[in-house]
Amino acid sequence: MTHDLSHISPVWGRVTQLVAERGEGCHIYTTDGQQYLDFTSGIGVTNTGHSHPAVVKAVQEQAAKFMHAQVNCYFHEPLVRVSHALNAVTPPHLDSFFLSNSGAEAVEASVKLARHATGRTNVIVFQGSFHGRTAQTMAMTTAKTVYRVNYQPLPGGIFTAPFPHAYRYGMSPAEASNWALRELDMLLHTQSAPQETAAMIIEPVLGEGGYVPAPPEFLRGLRQVCDEYGILLIVDEVQSGFGRTGKFFAHEHSGVRPDIMVMAKGMGSGFPVSGIAAGRGLMSKWQVGTHGGTYGGNAMGCAAVEATIQVIQNEGLVENAAARGRQLMDGLAEIQSRHPVVGDVRGLGLMVGTEFSQPGTNRPAPDVAKKVAAHALEQGHLILLTCGMYANTVRWIPPLVVTEAQIDQALQIFENAIAAAVSSA
Repeated sequence: MTHDLSHISPVWGRVTQLVAERGEGCHIYTTDGQQYLDFTSGIGVTNTGHSHPAVVKAVQEQAAKFMHAQVNCYFHEPLVRVSHALNAVTPPHLDSFFLSNSGAEAVEASVKLARHATGRTNVIVFQGSFHGRTAQTMAMTTAKTVYRVNYQPLPGGIFTAPFPHAYRYGMSPAEASNWALRELDMLLHTQSAPQETAAMIIEPVLGEGGYVPAPPEFLRGLRQVCDEYGILLIVDEVQSGFGRTGKFFAHEHSGVRPDIMVMAKGMGSGFPVSGIAAGRGLMSKWQVGTHGGTYGGNAMGCAAVEATIQVIQNEGLVENAAARGRQLMDGLAEIQSRHPVVGDVRGLGLMVGTEFSQPGTNRPAPDVAKKVAAHALEQGHLILLTCGMYANTVRWIPPLVVTEAQIDQALQIFENAIAAAVSSA
């Protein structure tokens, strides 16, 4: 079937030219009748799989009651219910929620709250981060230049500290963490004084920056620094939340208590909804009326979030993410042992990165990563995404409903794709 795509803006970066008709679980089906194993989850969104029946039913039923009930005008039952559902799965000290539509909006909300609560202006981010595409969040994003190119000048007050990417720096995680914390200390003495620093924001696992988990000791070090200087610690769980890493939220692996948590993507199984969580005491410092949004707390979005949480809990998807993640990491380690072009395998749960490097070095091999993804798509009907500052990392982010057989199938397709990519080099 031929589709006229001439009226669709070309600004979107394209992964495939497929035209999808429907999705079910871990598969999408195209308008020409082809089936593909989708290990992108719509960039980490469909944690419950494509069109999970329980989520679909919840949204349909809510749409029949009302689709829009603006929160400034009146409360509605889905908002009340979802606040309690979120409270049941977020850390106990994060018991107050503000909802919006996109990850970038939620990140901006976290920054606005931090500035109001502390009376300070500056924000520290970490190299390789991705926090969004609005002007404020572009200023906070350092994953790739393409996200910021030709949009300068961007909002000020943003300072960038190193992220402890052990593989890149040729260090152990402990060494990289110690070094990065020393560099952060220097930044606080040379660029952004503690008394003018409102918050530090970090992805517990870098997303666009290469699927790199922050070492637990580094996150604990950040917590200690923030406590010392009265700086708020924000964790951006947009891509790593809602069971993705084998915990409900990735920062739980470290035992660190953030002051604010940002949520989106897997939160609504595909419905555009996001939010931030903070303690009630902190949230009360946000001046009434200084933030809001027409669609935030949308009734159908709330229904989708509530149903998503129920599916994750009822079907044991956090536990499945942990088990399938171990299977995936073990399989990738075996592939790495046979293919020296695979430089690093890393991740938590079903948020895993496979970094391609020139054999015997840690120099990026982006052409290989691109070819591998292309071969997997064309020969194996497996959809994979790349990421990383040099676009040399294949990221594994399948729906959390993925089965053992589907992981095995994907690993076989991936190894075949590596062999084809290397032989064509």
